Amino acid sequence: MLAIAIFLVAAQINGGATAQSQPSFKTWLESFWTDAERAGITRATFDRAFAGVEPDLALPDLILPGKQEPRPGGQAEFSRTPEQYINREQIARLAKQGRELAARHKAILDRVEQQVSVDRAAVLAIWGRETAFGSHRPRHDVIRVLATQAYTGRRPDLFRGELIFALRLLQEGIVARNDMRGSWAGAMGLTQFMPSEFYGSGIDLDGDGKLDLFGSTADALGSAARQLQQKGWIKGLPWGIEVKLGPKVDCANEGPANSRPIGEWAKLGVTRANGKPFAPDLLKHDAYLMSPAGAFGPSFLATDNFKAIRAYNMSDLYAVFVGHLADRIAGGGDFKTPWRDVRQLPDRDIAEIQSKLKQRGAAIDKIDGKIGSNTRWQIGQYERRARIDVGCWPRQEVLEHLRKGVADVR
Repeated sequence: MLAIAIFLVAAQINGGATAQSQPSFKTWLESFWTDAERAGITRATFDRAFAGVEPDLALPDLILPGKQEPRPGGQAEFSRTPEQYINREQIARLAKQGRELAARHKAILDRVEQQVSVDRAAVLAIWGRETAFGSHRPRHDVIRVLATQAYTGRRPDLFRGELIFALRLLQEGIVARNDMRGSWAGAMGLTQFMPSEFYGSGIDLDGDGKLDLFGSTADALGSAARQLQQKGWIKGLPWGIEVKLGPKVDCANEGPANSRPIGEWAKLGVTRANGKPFAPDLLKHDAYLMSPAGAFGPSFLATDNFKAIRAYNMSDLYAVFVGHLADRIAGGGDFKTPWRDVRQLPDRDIAEIQSKLKQRGAAIDKIDGKIGSNTRWQIGQYERRARIDVGCWPRQEVLEHLRKGVADVR
């Protein structure tokens, strides 16, 4: 899933095709054959993979001839409000299923924890979020998806690489051609791996001599665990702690750049939302403030395990969903702080806020219309300086204030 998120959050358009310069798909495919052959793919594998394949121009994130902008992305993490995405009813339903599956697959989860050192609830939550524990049936032909994105997507080089890995999976018999069904960005299996991730993180946990991320629960959960481990997972560490901020801290203190030991947050007056003290063994761990809805919902101290989940799919909301689902599977309860109504502005308006903040000197690298921790932080900093209500959310009021050209007051 990391590759999907990279494709979606990167703002720069690389090599966009135009009506004047774009070759036909057939011509592009023959040029791609040169790369595939150089990577060791046989002509037989290549022809079998692409038999009858035409580009799917209905996919998101494409640059189409005659279109000024890419077809909008389809990732829910960047199109829904936090309350919509972290849906209480869905979380409760998945948590109940997760607890039942934890009992059913106890032996597998024991091996996950013993061999990979990743907490069982976390990998169950990944499985639940990605495919609803295997009940979601993907509808896209992965070869067609990857070829389309490589042919006329925003990041052709990345998808060309994934397409090579997909051909390797076919050639080496790891995945059968008919089983190559996945997401609109090419992720496959129970825990949604991109083709390159089969090679980078796949693990044969059931020991049958083959990697099966479609039919083997052990392999899928073991591989998801290995990916989290590779991204820095610390067994036994909470992903995050819901907190109340106190008078010295607000949402404008958000973000990895403001990370500090949990003990220092406590000295600033940050307390646990449930009223309990921080566990003594947590005080030394670094964490940063993360407020996915700005001042309009719960806030968390996000640890290294939050970063590991976020690296699985580069979205704060995804990481909060998975972390919270893991807590619920393990017996935890709902958030203490309710979500308040916030409006999700169109991507173009969010991008305009980012652009205008950058013009005023804000440290914004990507003008991509996506709401992330840095965007919320920079909005909060601007609101502080402009002496308007600090909400740390791309609201219409913030956009109108920026449009008025009010001078920055740093």
